[in-house]
Amino acid sequence: MSRIRTFLCAVAALCAISAGAQAETVYHRGNAGDPKTLDAHQTSIDVEANILWDLLEGLVTYDEAGRIVPGAAESWTLSPDGTVYTFKLRANGKWSNGDPVRASDFVFSFRRIMDPQTAAKYASLHYPIKNAEKVNRGEMKPEELGVRAVDDLTVEITLERPTPYFLELLTHQTALPMHQASVERFGKDFVRPGNFVSNGAYSLAENVPGDHIKLVKNPHYWDAANVQTDVVMFYPTEDNAAAVRRFMAGELDTNYQFPIDQLPFLTEKLGDQVKTSPYLAIEYYAINNRKEPFSDPRVRRALAMAIDRDFLAEKIWSGAATPAYSLVPPGINGYTPAEADFAAMSQLDREDEARKLIEEAGYGPGGKPLKIEIRYNTNDAHKKVATAIADMWKEVLGAEVTLLNTDIKTHYAHLQNRGDFDVARAGWVGDYADAQNFLYLGLTGNAVGNYGQYSNPKYDELVKMSDATLDPAERARIMAEAEAVLLADMGLIPLLNRSSLHLVSDRVKGWAPNVRNVHRSRYISIDR
Repeated sequence: MSRIRTFLCAVAALCAISAGAQAETVYHRGNAGDPKTLDAHQTSIDVEANILWDLLEGLVTYDEAGRIVPGAAESWTLSPDGTVYTFKLRANGKWSNGDPVRASDFVFSFRRIMDPQTAAKYASLHYPIKNAEKVNRGEMKPEELGVRAVDDLTVEITLERPTPYFLELLTHQTALPMHQASVERFGKDFVRPGNFVSNGAYSLAENVPGDHIKLVKNPHYWDAANVQTDVVMFYPTEDNAAAVRRFMAGELDTNYQFPIDQLPFLTEKLGDQVKTSPYLAIEYYAINNRKEPFSDPRVRRALAMAIDRDFLAEKIWSGAATPAYSLVPPGINGYTPAEADFAAMSQLDREDEARKLIEEAGYGPGGKPLKIEIRYNTNDAHKKVATAIADMWKEVLGAEVTLLNTDIKTHYAHLQNRGDFDVARAGWVGDYADAQNFLYLGLTGNAVGNYGQYSNPKYDELVKMSDATLDPAERARIMAEAEAVLLADMGLIPLLNRSSLHLVSDRVKGWAPNVRNVHRSRYISIDR
């Protein structure tokens, strides 16, 4: 009997293992590119945020519809004067190694990003926190930052002034917490698999640059019982055409971005598996304000006016984008964007004015050669836009235009590290639904998005004034005035207001379009 019993137990064990393997749900997710880093304090692009939002959870977070909901904090209160937030952490919050999530973790993390030694390019995003700017400039110690642990489960954040969009700021990846012991033990290597300790729905299992990032379900996550996907495989699908083929072959469950010129074909072939939806995003060209001839506002304005945005939107983006003549996209409640003063002109009139401006500046036919290099990150749509604009500048302005493309990681590293360039493709997705987040791109000294190093004291002063204005209508008026200053200078060239582009398989459940374009894997289930 003992042999039979042993045999039956062995069979049962094998069946259990087999059933467990079959039950494991894997979500194959195309992510448009490789992250430069998984250090939340060094990130700036959405392909990084998509991964970090799965690994880490801030005080507040987004639900599947892109709405702010409690995250690591189960509740919060705001003082009557609007300057002190008090967050109550979940008693069952844990890190992936089993350590409890404590208020001190958030204090450590905010102090780290504001510490000038960290050199976080996004630190200025959190300047609304009391003393943040002074700490970041080295004028005060990190311990003087307005973030403190009242007790193990209570985080208090004091602001410089009432900030209507502060909860939105806390959804940004730079506000995510870090496991202090791991960061201090491993230094910059804390982001490696095996070292990375997370408090979100998933933990980091593998990171193979250029191939995949593997996340596995975190059993210590406070809401692990409702996380239905066991493994998330992120793939850097910069080659959009290849990504479409992988999706159609069933290798990808979702993919972020696809060749925009294939939109009609894909819609016919895949039906409602093709998802295009408005969101807070703009395509623009950064232009080097510190380099001749682009330091001349006449040249910048001529380049902007020579671009036929209707052609870009209709012929290249197949209607999944609209022409942009402002820095701030539409859709922000209570704010009407300022527009470039040539927005109402016909394209022919714009081109005539562009020729006059370039001649006045001494360039183009009859003047000095106008040589321009357009840099862009590898993407079919970006290539086609760059090629079209190069042709427009050649035809209208007599420019000699060359193109240079690199992968997304190299492209943005070059721009953020102040590498030399003439004109460079850039995109900005709103970190929060407030015009200030887009105006932020033009602030002097902003290394995150002001790649062209535009600088105008009047612009800086107006943005600063809007931050200190409590009346919503007056604040909106000041921000619009600031935007008009930047557009008059043409410190950067707005091109298109984008839609988000996704391929989502019918077998995917829990995916919902939203203007923030946030899709956390914890809400996804796969019907195999």
